[in-house]
Amino acid sequence: MVMQNTNLYFVLENQISAITGKPKNEWTRKDFLKVIQTLQLERITFHYVASDGKPRQMQIPIQNKFQVESVLADGERVDGSSLFKGIVEVGSSDLYVVPIYKSAFINPFDNKSLDFFCRFFDKDGIPANFTPDNILARANEYFKSKTGLNLKALGELEFYLIYDMPKRMYILGKQQGYHSSPPFAKTTHIVSEIASIIAKITNSIKYSHNEVGYIENIQSEIPELSGKSAEQVEIEFHLTDIEELAYDLVLSTWIIRNVAYQYNSIATFFPKIDPGHAGNGLHFHLALTKNGKNILLDPSGNLSQEALMAIGGLCHYAPSLTAFGNTVAASYLRLVPGQEAPTKVCWSPSNRSSLIRIPLAWTKANNLAKKINPQETETLEYEDNRQTIEFRSPDGSALIHLILSGLILAIEWGLSNPQRSLQLAEHYKVTDDPNSLQKDLEVLGKSCVESAEKLLQKRHHYERDGIFPPKVIDYYAKILLSENDKDLNSRLISLPEEERLIESRRIMHRNLHKC
Repeated sequence: MVMQNTNLYFVLENQISAITGKPKNEWTRKDFLKVIQTLQLERITFHYVASDGKPRQMQIPIQNKFQVESVLADGERVDGSSLFKGIVEVGSSDLYVVPIYKSAFINPFDNKSLDFFCRFFDKDGIPANFTPDNILARANEYFKSKTGLNLKALGELEFYLIYDMPKRMYILGKQQGYHSSPPFAKTTHIVSEIASIIAKITNSIKYSHNEVGYIENIQSEIPELSGKSAEQVEIEFHLTDIEELAYDLVLSTWIIRNVAYQYNSIATFFPKIDPGHAGNGLHFHLALTKNGKNILLDPSGNLSQEALMAIGGLCHYAPSLTAFGNTVAASYLRLVPGQEAPTKVCWSPSNRSSLIRIPLAWTKANNLAKKINPQETETLEYEDNRQTIEFRSPDGSALIHLILSGLILAIEWGLSNPQRSLQLAEHYKVTDDPNSLQKDLEVLGKSCVESAEKLLQKRHHYERDGIFPPKVIDYYAKILLSENDKDLNSRLISLPEEERLIESRRIMHRNLHKC
């Protein structure tokens, strides 16, 4: 059994809306003063994303009304050269972090703190052009202005919970964790708590469940891991504004790690933690909307021309998108044949080995429960279709704001170059037949080094209209190249089996908390 949590902390269910009587898009400084007074809060906590994609924070003790108003009006200063080392020069390093009001929540691990996600501004009060939050905001605004459409997204966040299992009972077999339930699944109570907290803060959880991966006894040179068990979990989100999804995902990784820690467990999003076991993907589902309506389907229920253009754009960008979606050497131990992870640029209505998949969306069947529950007489009417396009190569090492920015630019390119993108969609389409994957298809990069090379070759696709500053492309390419993993899989295959396992685990475990 996993050790039970003995620390009490509070999950406050949308108390800000309850106190203010307003939805989050209408919250103001005056509302937060009321929340602080009503709940007798003692501090404000700012969260923001650094160059490594991880959330950082600053705590500000509440001392008087003017101080609170000042912090909420103008934010605070931070050292940009520490948060964005290698991008920002020490001589001009100060940045402002300014709270996004609609992101406010009561900290679930500190019920005396009012928390916000922040945006970065430079010395002139202009959004800092090199920070992940502002790159995403710029890409999203560019997309809307160029296409007249909106792009919504959801994420499938996969991670392993690593724990001590003193009683080895009801043991799952290797790769048999998919949708397992207690007593076979040992971490369900942790996952339930995680999902409950995320749902109450973001109101964006679709479901949670155990995934395929299960490791009974981790073999590692790292004491933190050695001898422990691991269960793979997935949390899927609802479709939402693509910028809000970025904050929801980053916030969720923070919540997941903190809840796991409360239970003396480890949560890791690392793309691969053991050879032969499922890796942690971070699949994104995308939907184009016009006037609030999903336009991925035509009136007959088939994929629309806009959907095919979007697919073509994603195929065009895919080889370079791994630079932001697969950022550590272990990523390319996941992107291998036979692991339900893509290795080639292709798309399919259902083939789970394809890079892009068109999942079931109740297009030709709904109100299914009426067929097995004859007592139900009412039909539930849907205002819109639920079709999405799933992009499957990113993993738990993804730089969330930057991969979403890349996906936006890919789809905008597809919509703005219809003839070429439709040709690409036709070329890269495959069927459920495994042999169709053997056709003339471009191969995804096999290492961080290859991804860096493809990013540098295609940098103009990202730098156009100033979306990605050149120094950002240079910085992340340099980070990828530093992994020094060219021909990694070939080198591993050449080793004797036992040596290969040991070396693979070293690569997988050396930066366990980097993702």
